[in-house]
Formats: sequence, C-alpha cells, structure tokens
Amino acid sequence: MPELTLTLHRHIAAPPAIVWRLWTEPHLLMQWFAPRPTKTVEAVLDVQPGGRFYTSMLLPDGSEHASEGCFLVTEPGRRLVFTDCLLAGFRPAPKPFFTADISFAAVPGGTDYLVRALHANEATARRHAEMGFEAGWGAATDQLAALAATL
Repeated sequence: MPELTLTLHRHIAAPPAIVWRLWTEPHLLMQWFAPRPTKTVEAVLDVQPGGRFYTSMLLPDGSEHASEGCFLVTEPGRRLVFTDCLLAGFRPAPKPFFTADISFAAVPGGTDYLVRALHANEATARRHAEMGFEAGWGAATDQLAALAATL
C-alpha cells in the first residue's frame, strides 16, 4: 500500500558488506545515524530477530530522544528490518510508530540501497513525512555514504 509507505532509494559507492556494517556495528552507526547537527549518543544493537534496536539522540536544543524497538529480519549484507512497534523479545511497544525495511543489493560500483518506512495508517505516514522523513533520512544516508567511503 503506497499511501502507507515512505521510500528512499540511493546508490552507495561501497559494497553491501560495508553498508551492513554501518547499520549493525554501534560505534559506526553512531557516526552517521542522525542528520547533523543531531548526534546519536548511544546505540544498542542485538542484530538478530527479536534483538534490541535502541538509539538515543542528542538534539541541537540539548534534549534527548530515545527510540526503543527490535529487529525483525537480519540477513547479513542483504536486508535489515527493525521496528518500534515491538520491543526486544517481540514484546508489544506502548507507542508504535513505524517499521523500517532496508535492503542492500550488490550492483556495479556499490550498493543499491532501499529504505521503506512502513506505517499502520495514512495519518502516521503523513506525520512521518511532515517530520522530514525524506530530508532527514536523506541527510543521514549521505552521512552513511561518506563514512562508507572511508572504510
């Protein structure tokens, strides 16, 4: 259902194995995950189905925003799906928002990178778009690509 899904599609000039590392190694994820000037100050990644996906971001105004969820699919170098609709161990979350489905495909010169943000209803998808999904995830992806070039 396209009205419930926001997408971001890019070419990353690095192999899928590098892009995978940037998503699954906390010290690497913290370097690119939040669009600057926001900073990711903590990341806990138990990269297995049901494993914890936790990040905490420091916003420019000094406030912190934490996100708690779990991994649903972990196919190394191919696909990563996480959600804040469930907590670690697949326990229901009190305030679900979306599920991220990220695929990495090897192509000449790097990775075909596709992010799909899945929402339960049009209002939530619209809210995510209005929050700046395209600009925010786009900027973070640019940061991911820049870091990938150094590995």
